[in-house]
Amino acid sequence: MSEGVKRSSSNGFEKPLTTEHQQEKVNEVRRLVGPLPEKLSIYCSDASIERHLRARNWNVKKALKMLKETLKWRVAYKPEEIRWEEIAHEAHTGKIYRSSYVDKHGRTVLVMRPSCQNSKSIKGQIKYLVYCMENAILNLPPDQEQMVWLIDFSGFNLSHISLKVTRETAHVLQDHYPERLGLAILYNPPKFFEPFWMVAKAFLEPKTYNKVKFVYSDEINSMKIVEDLFDMDYLEAAFGGKDSVGFDINKYAERMKEDDRRMPSFWTRASSPSAAPQPDLASATLDSLNLDSNSDASDDDKTEGSMPHGIDSDTVFTDENTLVIDGGKKESESESEDPHRTDVKPDDKAHA
Repeated sequence: MSEGVKRSSSNGFEKPLTTEHQQEKVNEVRRLVGPLPEKLSIYCSDASIERHLRARNWNVKKALKMLKETLKWRVAYKPEEIRWEEIAHEAHTGKIYRSSYVDKHGRTVLVMRPSCQNSKSIKGQIKYLVYCMENAILNLPPDQEQMVWLIDFSGFNLSHISLKVTRETAHVLQDHYPERLGLAILYNPPKFFEPFWMVAKAFLEPKTYNKVKFVYSDEINSMKIVEDLFDMDYLEAAFGGKDSVGFDINKYAERMKEDDRRMPSFWTRASSPSAAPQPDLASATLDSLNLDSNSDASDDDKTEGSMPHGIDSDTVFTDENTLVIDGGKKESESESEDPHRTDVKPDDKAHA
């Protein structure tokens, strides 16, 4: 596990948690959650619990509440059961899609184009975003938990901002997909976007805003961020790469349908060696599970004054890719075999 940090209430400074202490907290959260049905127990792998703890600065009580809310959401929303046919109409313009290439670390890449919004249905937009997140997680390699977002701001203007979508998206991404963002590249954002971002940085922790990078095609130094992260032979031309094929909805539909067929095996115990053994609760109802988010939890590590954390602790993008800070304040926000493409399917594994 990676080193975590804990804020000391006595001096305000942060001190590292040992690996053993981190595991103790993971075990404590698991104990407090109690027995779960198979799919939910798979979601409660050590890696998943650790992400929730990191998102709450290793505060067990806060992480437990966050995790229980997500478990209830997954039972009700069933994100892993969404299939291409249900959301295909949202995808036709290529407003969000999983690229056919990965970054140099093997991380899944989601491409987002705010100006390609084609729907007025908030429910539909959120459902498609959730589908994209689940698909991106499905395609992460075993040694990676986070993804990369490439946000293309070409054609973007203030009309593409929706406060309602922003709020709902912030809720889903920050609360139910904690610590899933590794890096977000804002490619050629308009100048009117920058002042909003400068104000927002004052409310963010360094680990959060350091993951959001502004890149401009006419600035050599900022383009180096892209060149260091991607093999330019496979990166789309829209981001300065050499691949001029672009988004093809028909090819993309076939990729998604194939992934849909893989999804059920992803949510079985065989693909989740790190999930703790659980009793058979396949017939359990939501009300019968111990998912009361207000239930007592260990309170031995209270954290001082930390803001809510989400995918990257605080920062998310809406389905229209509007940047969201602190869950409500908004900032106007291809396929041959090779090591940088994801056509070669990774083995099913537990990234739940």
